[in-house]
Amino acid sequence: MNPVVEQWLSLDQTELDRIYCAAEAGQLPRGDTRGTAIVAGSSQAKLLARFARLFAWQGKVFDIFGPDYKHGILINKVTPFSLSFVVAKVYKGPSWMDQRETIIIDYSTTSFFAQKIRDEIREVSPGVYLGKVWWGRHRILDFALTASESNADE
Repeated sequence: MNPVVEQWLSLDQTELDRIYCAAEAGQLPRGDTRGTAIVAGSSQAKLLARFARLFAWQGKVFDIFGPDYKHGILINKVTPFSLSFVVAKVYKGPSWMDQRETIIIDYSTTSFFAQKIRDEIREVSPGVYLGKVWWGRHRILDFALTASESNADE
């Protein structure tokens, strides 16, 4: 696991929000990313992150970009077999947390099951993103994405 992401697993919600708000949107990720669910402030955060990766969500694959790389499509990797499932649009826009620019992952028109979900991510360091998951206008979870080794140097 990325050492920055591992550190995030021990932080509370206020600390994670501070990191997110201090970061810039950064570049849209490209290709395969590894996901880590973060249950902020939980003494079991590392165990929950491992459980989520093993049985539910492994990350996202960013693909099909416009010619300017300012918008694209992604597919989530879910189930123990990393099946590609749940498509979303990806673009930059204002964050619901602080109104500053962020990368938005929008399921509202691409997924029946996830249409009320909106993710926001910001690049905290090259290839490492901190994200917020919204259900409607209620924030429900944090997560991290790290670029796969083959994508990190692009």
